[in-house]
Amino acid sequence: MGRRIFCPFRFNLHCLYWSFIYKNSSLYDPFWSFAPAPIAVYVALWPESGVVDYEKILLVLIPVIFWSFRLNLNWIRKWPGLIEEDFRYVNLKKGSRLWVNFVDFFGIHLFPTFQVNLSLLPIYYILSKDIGDVTWLLYCASIFTVLAVTLETLADKQMRAFASDSSNHGTTMRSGFWKFSRHPNYLGEISFWLGLFLMAVAGDNYPVWLFICPLSMYLMFALVTCKMMDDRSLERRSDYAEYMQKTSQLFLWPPAK
Repeated sequence: MGRRIFCPFRFNLHCLYWSFIYKNSSLYDPFWSFAPAPIAVYVALWPESGVVDYEKILLVLIPVIFWSFRLNLNWIRKWPGLIEEDFRYVNLKKGSRLWVNFVDFFGIHLFPTFQVNLSLLPIYYILSKDIGDVTWLLYCASIFTVLAVTLETLADKQMRAFASDSSNHGTTMRSGFWKFSRHPNYLGEISFWLGLFLMAVAGDNYPVWLFICPLSMYLMFALVTCKMMDDRSLERRSDYAEYMQKTSQLFLWPPAK
């Protein structure tokens, strides 16, 4: 495990270094979207069990690479360059220099690194450990994970189309998936990490404590990320408070009347 852990953390240290040099923590964002794919490939091709199961590898890597490609493309589309920093990081880094440095290192860099590596543990058990043969349950979990990424992709596409229309400026998106959830893209993201856990569950002798992986990801989005996005929308859109009252935070649910 030492070499596997070292590689992503070394990449993280590079991101931390350059975000400190340029005073822009958004430089860290590629770690979240880039690191999981090469980690999964490495674990798949050099498993601790010594058994390379190509059927299992395809079922796991197809959704992971699909997810990574989508997220990297989305990041490239949205990132304006070094001239701008993600508003969430700006809001977090307020206060004394000591507090700002503490939040920047532990909150923006170290915690997401820990979260990503924790949530990737199911992949380690699926691909690196000998947890049994491929079953129909693994096929179902793989399809579920692909559908989760598809939900993210379609939700983002709907939002881009809405935002590109200048007549919608200052108003809230209420069509497509966004009619049933305030954050359908985050629901897809959470479901992706849940899918990785379900793939591990499809095998034999998986550690029961792995449920912590998708649970911690859900709590991060539900309690922190969604709240920050809601607070920002409340400041920028006059109709968002009413939209919040009627629309589910994450899960797709008919809006209240």
